[in-house]
This record gives sequence, structure tokens and C-alpha cells, in this order.
Amino acid sequence: MNIDSPQRTLRPLSTIGAVALIASLVTGCAQGAAGHAPTPVTFEDVQSATIQIEAVGTFVSPESGGYEAAGRGSGFLISPDGVAVTNNHVVVGAGTLDVWRGGDTSKTLNAKVLGSSECLDLAVIQLTGDDFPYFDWRKDDIKTAIDVYAAGFPLGDPTFTMTRGIVSKASTPGETPWASLDSVIEHDARIRGGNSGGPLIDADGRVLGVNYAGNNTYDTNLAIHRDEVLAVVDQLRKGDSVLSLGINAQAITDEEGQGLGVWVSSVRSGSPADAAGVEPGDLVTKMQGVTLGRDGTLADYCDVLRTHGQDATIDVDVYRPAEGIYYRGQFNGEKLTPVEVIGGAGGGESAVADGEYTVISDDSGAIRVEVPAAWNQLDGAGYTNENGTWASVIATPDMAGFAEGWDTPGVWVAASPDTRVPPEELLNRADVFLSDNCAPQGRDAFDDGAHVGIFGVYEQCGGVGAAYVFVAATAVDGSYTITVAVQANSEADLAAIDRVIGSFVAGF
Repeated sequence: MNIDSPQRTLRPLSTIGAVALIASLVTGCAQGAAGHAPTPVTFEDVQSATIQIEAVGTFVSPESGGYEAAGRGSGFLISPDGVAVTNNHVVVGAGTLDVWRGGDTSKTLNAKVLGSSECLDLAVIQLTGDDFPYFDWRKDDIKTAIDVYAAGFPLGDPTFTMTRGIVSKASTPGETPWASLDSVIEHDARIRGGNSGGPLIDADGRVLGVNYAGNNTYDTNLAIHRDEVLAVVDQLRKGDSVLSLGINAQAITDEEGQGLGVWVSSVRSGSPADAAGVEPGDLVTKMQGVTLGRDGTLADYCDVLRTHGQDATIDVDVYRPAEGIYYRGQFNGEKLTPVEVIGGAGGGESAVADGEYTVISDDSGAIRVEVPAAWNQLDGAGYTNENGTWASVIATPDMAGFAEGWDTPGVWVAASPDTRVPPEELLNRADVFLSDNCAPQGRDAFDDGAHVGIFGVYEQCGGVGAAYVFVAATAVDGSYTITVAVQANSEADLAAIDRVIGSFVAGF
């Protein structure tokens, strides 16, 4: 969990003055003695109801791998019995949670997660104790240009901080790498790493939203809109997670900005993800046949949950970089098992070292496939034939050798939105050439959850012992036809076949 990322936000608060603290306690006792319900904090008492949270546990980041971390974020109390709101990415998957209130680090409170949502990036936690100061929610409309204040503990510092700004957009969609929200507030009250989960308040100390993201470069600061929070906070408080499979999630991209999937930094114990066998450091690439993270956000992941529900049986494809293995299984169904896509090496040790693979695309960006990094000669030009216009990409260590003979490994992927020619017919056409140069080993149905079709296996090709696999398939949603031809000339190449066949996808 890279909770210190400049695009995420977390951290701490300062010490309440003795007079203010005593006055607060005296007031609380007087109210209790009189039998009156405690009242929400005013603007002057915001610090007393704002908390700093330290999540301790083993997290895995896509940049630095696994590590035991103590990351800090912010939150705020919403009731006198110790219920508080924060972000999912601050707390989910933590081994322990330590909480300090009002910047007072001399007294550590324990907390537990009641309910959470990775899609909304919200979590509700329960602190030990009672008679806490707490926030109320703004009742008036949230309008552009009203004054707002961001409260919290930026940069992990236990000193309480508030910054001032105005609402620049009262409501805008919030599709980000770690949330998919219908309504967020854009404002210019500066937030930084450590502010995540802290309150965005008005001049009366009433909460408008939950700060969750900031961009230093563009000075953009985002808070989850009050209405989004209020719609689910009671469910979360009762222990019911919402739009959640129990992961600390972040959509990630490669250096060219191509989406790779949803990275799992940590997993909530007992969640559907935990039961399925998902581990920190996994990359969830597909759910119910839908490729995830294509635009670098959680939108596709969350749309699947909105369509099917978090309790449904959902097919899932996972890549585990630590092992270099693809897994397939189900949330709320069959556990993950290693994928052996087509004979060969699937699930075994690859002769190509992990980290020596790369994701490539054709010139139009329609096709994406993972290949050995050594296959670094590329041709991404498309073509047109009697079957229509095709996007196409070839990868090989030697383009001339791959095109002219059988001594060089490589892959050729082509895809078209024209689905009139059935996969079996496409394989039949390829078979005419391949059978003249190779020993056919048979054909079988192909189904990877996102595509259905047919594949053929050929050996002893070209008199040099090359192996060849040809896949012809149609996307399950009927949006395109795709063919994948991959040639192997060594044990390392055979191991790469599963990587290629398990990762191809197209979009038009």
C-alpha cells in the first residue's frame, strides 16, 4: 500500500491546548450529568474529533515489492461511541491499527474495521472507548466557491494541520486508480500524503466530504462527496462491506500508460478475495471476462461489482509476479488454481526469468499481449484482406528470421471487429499452411473466460523441431475476432507460450 504516494493522501495532527481540552471534558461531563446527548464539535474544536491512524502490516507495492510497513492516514469521528470514517486504502489489510486523537500521541487507541469499500475508498472503524467528540454533516447544499478546510495529519507528522480553500467543482465523477465514484468534490484546500481519510469541512465545522486524493503537479485536491458517504455509512457501520471483495486496490499502468490490471496491496482476512486465494502482490487482470484497468482506473473492476454484486460468483484471472504464474478461479466460488492454457509449461517454472517479460501493443493500441522482453523487434502495422481490416502486432528477437524460416521464435497477434468468419474457419485456413510444414498434434476448444474459440498444436515444424500454436477466438461479448500464432524453438519459448496465450486481449 503506497499510502505515501503523491497521488494518494494520508497522515497526522497537533496538540490541543490544555484549556480547550479541559473545557471540552468539563462540557462533556456536564452534559452527561444533565442527561443531554453530546453535541457535535464546532469549528473551534475540529482538532479534537480528527484522528491519526497507523496501519501496521505486510503490504506489497508494485514499485518496491513486499515490506512490513507502518503507514499513516487520517480519519474523523462521527459518533460519541467511537465510530470513525476514513479511506479503504488507509486501513484494509492491516494487521493492527493504532489511533491517536487530536494529535495527542501519549494515548494510543486500538481500532477495528467494521466495513469497507474499495470502489468508494471508504471504511468505517470502531475505536475503543466512549464519550468522544464527533463531527456532524453539513445540511446545506454544497456549492461552488464556498469556503472549505481540509483537516488531518499530512506527511505522517503528529501535528494537526488545517488548510483553507474553496470548492472549485461541487460534484464531478471520480474515476481514479484507487476508487470509482459518481460524485467527488474538487477543491483547493491543500492536502498531502497522510491527509487521506480526513474531513473536508465548512466554516461551521460540518463535514462536506472525505479527502482521498491529491495531485501536487496540478494542485488538485479531491474529497468523496458527503452524499456518497451518507448513502453507505450506515451499512459500513453495521459491518456490511459495500462494492467490495476485500482488497486494497490500485489500478496500475506500464511506462507507456497501458493499463495492466488491478494491483492488490493487501487483503482483508475473511473476505471473498481472501477465500478465493488472492494474495498481496497479485495483479487481477480480468473479472467475468472483462479486462481490468484498461484506462488506469478502477472503473471496470467496480462496474463488474455493480452489475453482478459482491456476493455473486465472479470468474477471475490473476497474475502472480512473485511466481510468474497465471491463476484462474472465482470470487465466491472455486479457489484460484494455476493456469495451464495449452499443454506446455503452464503453472511450472519458466525458463525466462520473471521480470523479463513486457507488454506490447500494435500501432493502433487495440491489441495488448505479454511477451518475453528478448522478443524486442516489433511490427505493429495493421493490414486489410478479404476478411476486413485487422489490427496486428508481431514480436520476435529477429524479424527477418521469424518471417523467412523456422529457426526463430515469435508471436503474431491479429484482431478485427468483424466477427463474421468463425474461429474454426480461421484455424482451417492456417492449418493448410501449417500442416505442410509441421506435424499436427490435434485441436481443442479454447476458453480463457474472455474469449471462446479453438486452437491447434503443431510440432516438428520446418524440420528444425519448432513447436507452433495457433489460436482463433471471438471475445465473449462478440466485439472482436482474434488470432494468436506463437512459435517456440526452445524450452524457454515453450514456457513463454502460456504467458502469451494467457495475456492477449483486444479492444475496439
